[in-house]
Order: sequence, then structure tokens, then C-alpha cells
Amino acid sequence: MLMLVSILVLIAGCGQPNETAKESANVEVKNELIYASAKDINDMNPHLYTGSMPAQGMVYESLVENTPDGIKPLLAESWDISEDGKTYTFHLRQGVKFHDGEPFNAEAVKQNINAVQANAEKHAWIKLSTKITSVEVIDEHTVALTLSEAYYPALVELSMTRPYVFISPKDFIDGGTKDGVSGHHGTGPYKLTAHQVEENATFEANEEYWAGAPKIKKITSKVLPAGETTFLALQKGEINVVFTDDRGADSIDVEAMERLAESGDYQVVRSEAMNTSMIVANSSRQGSPVQETAVREAIWYAIDRETISNDIFNGTQTVANTLFSSNVNYANVDLKLREYNPETAQTLLDQAGWTAAEGGAVRTKNGQPLTMKLYYDSNSSSQKIQAEIIQHAGKELGIGLELVGEESTSIANRRATGEYDLLFNQTWGLAYDPQSTIAAFTSDSAYKHTTSGIAQADELYRKIDEVMVSTDEASRKSLYADIMKIVHDEAIFIPITNGRVTVVAPQNLDGIGFKQTQYELPFEQMNFK
Repeated sequence: MLMLVSILVLIAGCGQPNETAKESANVEVKNELIYASAKDINDMNPHLYTGSMPAQGMVYESLVENTPDGIKPLLAESWDISEDGKTYTFHLRQGVKFHDGEPFNAEAVKQNINAVQANAEKHAWIKLSTKITSVEVIDEHTVALTLSEAYYPALVELSMTRPYVFISPKDFIDGGTKDGVSGHHGTGPYKLTAHQVEENATFEANEEYWAGAPKIKKITSKVLPAGETTFLALQKGEINVVFTDDRGADSIDVEAMERLAESGDYQVVRSEAMNTSMIVANSSRQGSPVQETAVREAIWYAIDRETISNDIFNGTQTVANTLFSSNVNYANVDLKLREYNPETAQTLLDQAGWTAAEGGAVRTKNGQPLTMKLYYDSNSSSQKIQAEIIQHAGKELGIGLELVGEESTSIANRRATGEYDLLFNQTWGLAYDPQSTIAAFTSDSAYKHTTSGIAQADELYRKIDEVMVSTDEASRKSLYADIMKIVHDEAIFIPITNGRVTVVAPQNLDGIGFKQTQYELPFEQMNFK
């Protein structure tokens, strides 16, 4: 589960692109795009969650697509919804084949959805998985999906990068996918043709793609350490595209991007606000000061978001004062403003009984020190710098923060197991929010540990259940407002900045655009001129 946002990298001071870079960027590469990734593509099973979402987005497709204009057809050309809102009948696109030549049809849809449902515990974070009662083949190109009750975000959740996407049934193991797959054949515009673990992965154009073969014939994902290594790889022409990965890890910093753009050989393209970068506080962490609302609020007031936005991101990420940015549906809610104010933070701690010590030592309460661990993505230079800024601010207030950098998968595991005090994360993003992030509040594999320790946890969960099945727009708006107010007042999701996806590419790369998600790019629309 993924969090974006804009890319950064490197250490200011790396030089201008040299002539070799210019030639490589603008002359040599015409049909191949090579992008840097801070991590390997990992397991490409689309019904699990360890694989790279940009990579999976090239290979696999869903029934419908989420666009700025709403849900549109993809593998389903059209659909009907029953009057009671429980049954969705999809009319499938004909003539579509999986990469191995197998036909995409209603039976393949049924097998794939049943394979996802067979691993229900893994997918509990997505509410749709708890609502599906049956998948019925009507005819070769018609399939009916029946739910236990009306669920308004059904189509949105079917449009996600995973898990409700389709892989050839011939790739199943023992009739399913929960124990792995034997191949990676989707219906998408690109085929995975080679993979050297922790080095690179190669994707070649699907010449029989139902929407027309993509113009870029080969895409390579190259694993490189973020920072100077990636910058130098751009200079040498070893890669030609950089963008934020699906966990928001940085590749090069903003100043480096600006220098590339100023050279005239590269372009920097940014999306609209996609998500919110935040610190997640574990309200259920037994024995930790993070259980106290006052402590969480103090940390919120102690964070200088303006400095982070301006000095780290050069304004490319904007200050976030709430969990969701203003362009998210239902997020226009009147919530208490907590701007940077160390004095208020200090007062909150004093009132909560955390006694300040002389000489800048850590506060204590009943013999317990005010210390916590803050986990950040070790592949993200920006998260490390933010963590250091927050650590320093905490020290001024008598809060001891131990910084721990780990791989993104390790941090995701901590979030699921509850083995954390504080950690960096991000909302699902524009295409999925607020429903996806909020649905994750109740999921053991996502934010259940974050939310379960607050006083209003039961009320929160009840309202979440209600909003997901509500068929009345006014009721949904009211319920979402209540939900957002509860978690805001409890300060369990501490917002930092609103992020955007950023792409750095040669000037001669046309068709750069964005989907309604920070997790993938429409590579099939790009071409070198």
C-alpha cells in the first residue's frame, strides 16, 4: 500500500550536463526509455503488494480506468448497475488477448477476481474485497459481479493498479495467485521480457495491444541509488528519465532538476497535487508517549512546514495543514489550524505533565522519558532531511526522537504490525481518496494500529462503515466530515506537504502526462520526436 509526490535528489553542487549527456539524451535514444528506480521491480504478481506499481501498470489492466472526468471504460467497454446497487454487469472488450496468447474473456475475469478473493485477509484494506459475494459468467464477454450491499466506491477500487487487474490464468499456481504465479502475462501495452534482480528489468512493446502498439518499443527500469549516482547516470546517458517511485522515494533533488532544465536539454514536468506526505503516529503503542494526544499535537505544532516546503522542495511541494489536499473529494472541511508554533507545543507538553529538564535534556513524566523512534525511507533523501529537521525541533522542546532509516518494504511491515512510534507515509492519492486512505483506518494491514488507540475509535469505525455503503450524497459528505474531524483532532496523521509527481526527461520526449494516481505513468502515450 503507496504513498508520491515530487522527486528530489542529490547533493546540490553536481555540475551541468556534459556534451555526452546532451548527445545521449537527444540523439542516441529514439525508441528506448530507461528510467531510474531506487528499488527492484520485485514480485510482479499483480494480486500481491511487493511489486513496483509503475512496472505493474505497464503490464496489467483493470476493467475500468479512473480519469479526471470520472470512471471510463478500459477492459470493460460498458457496464450496468442494478437498481439496488449490488450487481455490476460488465460488457467486456472483445478481441483482447493476454501476452501469452490466451483470450481475455468473462471466464478469465471470474478466475482472477476469485483468485484475489481467495486471499481475503491480505486484501482486507480494500473494502470492496469484503463486499464481493459472487462472480458469474453470463456469456463469453459478459460478467456479473454481485456485492453483499451497495458500495459506492466499487468502480474506483476496481480501477486501482492492484489487486483487481488481470493476469493470464495459465500463470496461476494451483488454480490461484496467492501462493505465487508462474509467469507475468497481462493485457497491457508492455510485456515483461527480462529481469535481473536488483539490477534491471526490461519491458517490450505489446505489438498486439488492443489500443494500438506503443511508439516507445522498449522500457528499462534500472536500479540505482538515489542521489549523485542517479544524477551521474543521467549525465552519462545511462538513463534518460527520472520520476518519483510508488513510495515517494527520491531520485535527484529539486536543485539538480532545475539545473538540468536550465541546460535546455531536459524538461521537468509536474502533476497537480496528488497526495499528502505525513507522519503517522501509533496511538495504540503500549508504553510509548505517542499514545497521548498532547504529545502528538506538540509534534504537529513543532514542524516548520514552510521551511520544509521552501528549503527542501523549493516550493514544488506545498504546505499541508490537513490530511487531504483541497482538491480531494469531500475534503473541504473546517478543521482546527495547527500552524508552526513551538510555544504552543511547549504549553501542551507542560499541561500534560511532561516536566522539562535543564540543559535541553529530554522531558520526563512519572520517570518515563519523552522519547520515540521516527522511521523514514532510507532511499529518500528528502525524508531523511525532514526527519533531521523534526528531530532538532523536538530536541528544543525536550522531545527525544531517534531516527531510523529502513527500506520502504520494512516500513510498510512496521505499519502493518504496529512496531513503530512514528513513521513517514503518504495518503493513497487523488484517484483513491478520501475513501481508500480512510478505509485503511480499519485495516490490520494498514492503519488499524494508528487509529485503534484513540478514544473515539469505535465511533470512527462505525462512521467509516456507514459512509462506504451510503447511497445519499449529503449523508456521505456529513460522515466524511465527521471522520476527518476525529482523526484531525486526535493528531494521529500529522500532515507535512502536498506532493506532486515529477518527471525529468529529455526535451525530445513527447506525450509526458499523468494518470489520476501517483503510482504509474502512461508510458504508452510517450514517444521520442
